[in-house]
Amino acid sequence: MSSRLENLSQNLKDVLGERIQTLATAFGELTLEVAAADYLAVARTLRDHSGLRFDQLIDLCGVDYSTYGDGAWQGKRYAIVSHLLSVEKNWRLRLRVFAADDEFPVVDSLTDVWNCVNWFEREAFDLFGVLFNGHNDLRRILTDYGFIGHPFRKDFPISGYVEMRYDPEQKRVIYQPVSIAPREVTPRIIREENYGGAQGNKHG
Repeated sequence: MSSRLENLSQNLKDVLGERIQTLATAFGELTLEVAAADYLAVARTLRDHSGLRFDQLIDLCGVDYSTYGDGAWQGKRYAIVSHLLSVEKNWRLRLRVFAADDEFPVVDSLTDVWNCVNWFEREAFDLFGVLFNGHNDLRRILTDYGFIGHPFRKDFPISGYVEMRYDPEQKRVIYQPVSIAPREVTPRIIREENYGGAQGNKHG
């Protein structure tokens, strides 16, 4: 671990104390995991504390761990992962929180901490179905408003449940059950006899 990561790790331990569930190094960055109940308060501390100063949220995404490790995962299913940057301190942090309830995943919204998180949280809601408590405009952002389900969940079929098409008789777009026939995706290689052999070259 570099001296910069060591300093950040120690600062996090000093400032957050028992609110840290895990603190690990991965891909040259620290990953801090906190409980859902501490998530919002920890985010504010990460932004405001003079020893941390994570003034920018770079990205936020959802993760479905249901098939992680070939299905051997025993923890909570849905997590929200944020990437934070401190311009003043020149260091980065990965913040992870798991929703407490797999059947109805909810975590606090960080829109009051970093304004830019608004659309990121809408995307995580749309694709993973994670709700953000306190978000004032939690609507779908990528799928259609009438879309059913959340397409990045590991149990969502690749082909989806419905398809849409324009009906010339009704003169409007309609939804109907998916009619895509299963395809064989095994690659096939068909070559002529003696492909690449000396007999194939008849120039001379």
